[in-house]
Amino acid sequence: MPYLTNLDTIARRTGYPVTEVDGWKTRGHGPQPYVKGIVAHHTAGHDDMKVVRDGRPGLDGPLSHFWLKHDGSIYVIAAGRCWHNAPSTSLNHSNSYSIGIEAENDGKEPWPEKQLDAYYKLCAELCKAYDLSASAVKGHKEVNTSKVDPHSLNMNTFRSNVAKAMGVKAPVKAKPKPGVKAPSFPGRLISYPPMTSGSDVKLWQTRMHDRGWSIAIDGLYGPDSRETCIAFQKEKGLSPDGIVGPKTWDATWEATIT
Repeated sequence: MPYLTNLDTIARRTGYPVTEVDGWKTRGHGPQPYVKGIVAHHTAGHDDMKVVRDGRPGLDGPLSHFWLKHDGSIYVIAAGRCWHNAPSTSLNHSNSYSIGIEAENDGKEPWPEKQLDAYYKLCAELCKAYDLSASAVKGHKEVNTSKVDPHSLNMNTFRSNVAKAMGVKAPVKAKPKPGVKAPSFPGRLISYPPMTSGSDVKLWQTRMHDRGWSIAIDGLYGPDSRETCIAFQKEKGLSPDGIVGPKTWDATWEATIT
């Protein structure tokens, strides 16, 4: 799937004002491979569109595809992959498989009625555009065990409102899915041959980022090495002296997440 350059068109179907942030059509951590889910967030601040666009210390932007203002205005931030949910407990809601919406809210204040209405309608239009049901909409707190956003919102009620906005009469409830745990690594050096293809490095780096895995260029595992990881350690089927390649990765990746 290429960059999602139709996000502005989809957002305008909500009837709310849409602002296209300069450069959004080429902004992202590479193309968006798939859209199988939508993740709802709150920003934990105010007037923070630039943070969503540019990132924060330790995490480069874009952090989400949309920024949703208090008054319901929708800002289109990026058409490519965004760092909005990692590690994810749901493959369909990892960075490579989902669209992120960051709503302006400090994490404590009441939600304005217009903002919530725009939230439901934006999720509904995205679901319709990518052939998803309302059950594909998840709160960040549902697909990442360390998060609490969007605060105070019952996500089953949220999904019911999304379904209504889609024209679906029956309420939609989330079906619990087993969580996917990232492998644990000792804090030690491991040896892998360096990869030579920049595109392959970016692909594997992204997939590891989605799952919360990281191995730095110097071989040390740690949460701060996501942006420099070039290899991965497998719990199944890959020896330390094995050559990391696309076919090996695809087979062992599928074995790990199932």
